[in-house]
Amino acid sequence: MGAGHAHVLYRESASRVHRLPPEVKIVAMVLFTVAVVATPREAYWAFGGYALLVGAVAALARVGPRWLLGRALIELPFVLFAFALPFLGTGERVEVAGLSLSVDGLHGAWNILAKGTLGVLASLLLAATTTTRDLIVGLDRLRCPQILTQIATFMLRYLDVLVGEARRMRVARVSRGDDPRFLWQLRGFAAGVGALFLRAFERGERVYLAMVSRGYTGRMPAVWQGAGAATAGQWAAAATVPAIAASIAAVALVLT
Repeated sequence: MGAGHAHVLYRESASRVHRLPPEVKIVAMVLFTVAVVATPREAYWAFGGYALLVGAVAALARVGPRWLLGRALIELPFVLFAFALPFLGTGERVEVAGLSLSVDGLHGAWNILAKGTLGVLASLLLAATTTTRDLIVGLDRLRCPQILTQIATFMLRYLDVLVGEARRMRVARVSRGDDPRFLWQLRGFAAGVGALFLRAFERGERVYLAMVSRGYTGRMPAVWQGAGAATAGQWAAAATVPAIAASIAAVALVLT
């Protein structure tokens, strides 16, 4: 863990957003998302303001719109569901291009599309500017339950080991004539999954006992977190985006 682990969404850069401590970015993202969700769906102008905020942060972080929009396709199943709402909704209906659409369904589709897209983009910006290790460190500094942060820590540390073990087991199985593509060989595949689970359990027990023998008390040492806890100035800088978002949401609630 000392070397740090990057994930596929992380974008290496020396931008001001990258240099912010992880805890302030996590809090800023969560508060921004809360402001977006609290905004009435009829306040269309407010979502334009949120989009401008996301674009400004992306520019500061040197994350291009093409990269953001490409990764945002993960929400495509929800978008398809949103497009179905105007046809499935009930109540008052309007004619659009010869189609009878539900007014409530149109509002619901817009609500899902706008808020979901902004939430996904905010999460992608957090992932693009923060390594996985720093995300866990940030959660620990925010007093996230230890059981969660430590499970995530060990998962991050040993995920590659387990993937490599599963790959070797598959190569051994295929070299003996087994092919999991065939239905009648599912039994062998299930046996391999069970063996992998047992190996992972035994490895975890050995690692835990080794850590206890070296003084592990159930909490990661402070040295693992490293220096660089957020200063008051950094908290103030990160609070700019959620503060503007909260102001937009408040005005939208008053006007709607």
